[in-house]
Amino acid sequence: MSSNQKRIPYRRRPVWAADHQRNMTSITRKLHWHWMRKRLTGFLKTDLLLIVLAVLGWCAGQEYTRLGTIQIENSRNIFVLSSARQIYYQVRSPENEILFSVPSRDPLIVLAAVVNILLILQLLGLLFSYFGEGHRIRRILAPINEMALKADELSRMSFSEEKFHLIEDAIDQIHPDQTGAEKPLSFGDSDLSGVEAAMNNLLLRMRETYRQQARFVNDASHELRTPIAVIQGYANMLDRWGKTDEKVLEEGIAAIKNESEHMNHLVEQLLFLARGDSGKTSLAIAEVSVKDLMQEIYEESFMIDEKHRYRLKLPEDPLKIQADPALLKQAVRILVDNAAKYTPESEEIQLSAGKTDRGDPYLQVQDMGIGMAESEIPHVFERFFRSDEVRSQAGTGLGLSIAKWIVDKHGGHFEVLSRTELGTRIRIILPQ
Repeated sequence: MSSNQKRIPYRRRPVWAADHQRNMTSITRKLHWHWMRKRLTGFLKTDLLLIVLAVLGWCAGQEYTRLGTIQIENSRNIFVLSSARQIYYQVRSPENEILFSVPSRDPLIVLAAVVNILLILQLLGLLFSYFGEGHRIRRILAPINEMALKADELSRMSFSEEKFHLIEDAIDQIHPDQTGAEKPLSFGDSDLSGVEAAMNNLLLRMRETYRQQARFVNDASHELRTPIAVIQGYANMLDRWGKTDEKVLEEGIAAIKNESEHMNHLVEQLLFLARGDSGKTSLAIAEVSVKDLMQEIYEESFMIDEKHRYRLKLPEDPLKIQADPALLKQAVRILVDNAAKYTPESEEIQLSAGKTDRGDPYLQVQDMGIGMAESEIPHVFERFFRSDEVRSQAGTGLGLSIAKWIVDKHGGHFEVLSRTELGTRIRIILPQ
């Protein structure tokens, strides 16, 4: 070795790592022996079953060959003649008449030889697979072993006071108004890289949650500002002219009623989402017939909305699922209301149910309305999202968000297919 080459120092494995390795070896050995006992027990059970089936088959074959039939009422026994060192299989009639008696020692000897050969082959196969199974067990336990070593290493790691000061200084430099990951937390120490990555991931999630909350509050404030401004404007108008002008009085009262109803509906939707986000809304799971649910929604829609044509398509299968019937109906009703809102009068809205190619049940609403651009589909379930084409229509932009919350709680998902000026098909797919 040349003088300018550095000798790599030998790093001795810590005592605790050696103890851990011995524990893992012991666990591997126990699993290995458990696997061998299980396989050996399976072989013995299989061989015993083969012996019983072979004996019964030989006895049935002898009886059928000699008598031409097998009668259940005949009595059968096996006896040993010690003087002749022979085993006999005997069949008697119901009248105790001996129908036939056949020696069975030779077939039993052959059967025993076959079973012994089979058992030897099984043991040889078990022996050959012994090492492969041990390797497989060690490979399965390897990630767990590595995780345990890392966890033990972290638990034994002792940080100096200087490292704690590094963490404190880096945390002090964090500003609440930072967005994204443009300025991640950095300790400048390789020993703290794991802590650094964990804290940066946590900060990213916290900032994303903060942005979502801020956007939700801003959107809610914007949506509430409009009806409040309208109500305030009509109240001022009534105060000035409504006391003497009956026409102005009727117009102002009607407008205030409409806007207050809209604001009440918006507040109810906001409260529903707030309770859902806080975990206060629980599901009352029961067995639900998808056909009955869609039939009920169809009849209600047919009675409430006379401006559109409704068509119902249901399978013969009753399609029973486990769900909250009230919330699931609310989700479908939101889809139906949206379809009626954006579909021209006298056009058709189709309600249907069935199973996907994978066998999962679905509930579907398809309209012939204005449709959506492909770029808008990923955003339709966002809170307060409304495309430019539908802003002239009455609505809060929260309906589909509520439907998505309900479907997510049921473990399902949506499939949306929409084309501009052709219509939209939204399918709720639920797990079986």
